[in-house]
Amino acid sequence: MRYMLIVKANKHSEAGVMPSLELVKAMEAFNESLATAGVLLAAEGLQPSSSGLRISFPARASKPKVAVGPFDGEKDLIAGFTLIEVKSEEEAIRWAMRMPDPHGYGEGEIELRRLFDPVKPDKDPQRSVIEADLQEQIDMLKKSSPIEANWRNKI
Repeated sequence: MRYMLIVKANKHSEAGVMPSLELVKAMEAFNESLATAGVLLAAEGLQPSSSGLRISFPARASKPKVAVGPFDGEKDLIAGFTLIEVKSEEEAIRWAMRMPDPHGYGEGEIELRRLFDPVKPDKDPQRSVIEADLQEQIDMLKKSSPIEANWRNKI
């Protein structure tokens, strides 16, 4: 199961304030423990929303609209994320509880969300094509002359 630990933005991250050296070291140690356990897939911090764009689709079949940051609602914005792959929700929660306060000011907030599992096709597409071709050949053989059909039944 894959989970994302979403670090919510705050006034400091939105202002572009870099974390303290102490917090950087704590986050590096946390990420190292995730990597050592073999569960870390990715961990990144994001630039403030002032450097971002928001693309919205206001109506069906309409052209998208682009808004230039910064965006309002710090708590609705993301400052970074950590992506992990674990065996259970309980394990994901344990890792999330170990993450240091992401801003170091006592205002940190982490949202834990499970990713959808990748959709796996029931069959290999190439196999499906081959099976369809074979079924077509079988159907053609069934429609062949009764003498040939009778001969095939004896084999």
